[in-house]
Amino acid sequence: MDSLTNRLIADIKQGDEQAFAELVDLYKDKVYQVAYRMVGHVHEAQDIAQEAFLRAYTNLDKFDTTRKFSTWLFRITTNVSIDRLRKRKPDMHLQDAVKGMEEVTYESQLAATDELPEDQVVKMELQEWIQSEINQLPIKYRTAIVLKYLEDLSLKEISEIMDMPVATVKTRIHRGREALRKRMRHL
Repeated sequence: MDSLTNRLIADIKQGDEQAFAELVDLYKDKVYQVAYRMVGHVHEAQDIAQEAFLRAYTNLDKFDTTRKFSTWLFRITTNVSIDRLRKRKPDMHLQDAVKGMEEVTYESQLAATDELPEDQVVKMELQEWIQSEINQLPIKYRTAIVLKYLEDLSLKEISEIMDMPVATVKTRIHRGREALRKRMRHL
């Protein structure tokens, strides 16, 4: 993918808008996943992904082509996510309860699948609970945990994204895991 990415970047720098659309298409799912796992809300993650791509596009001339584009893009995404988390104000989200709609839940809207509805709900609740617990971690630990365990990135890649030494990344992952373990033990 790196040679394709490098070709697309060269084309974008020459003014090819279609090349940027192709680049977005290549990375949009992973960028969204990083954003979602950082903030835990669908619409906010979509906004963050769009902003990350906009920042990448406007700063493409600063990208060092000797490095991995995905690492640079994920760094932008985590920085935008962290900025959002710092500015976050309590608000209402689609999954929140709405007066008069107590009977209608997300689970009641599930499509039929081979998996039993009860199993699907339990699995979804477990995933939501884990994501909720990750969202309670301090941002510096949350970022390291998301990139390591949910995005499955290497320590070197995380080090580049977070702009810190590998040893510091290891410490943050360890401390984040310990904090998560303590949080989950009490529940």
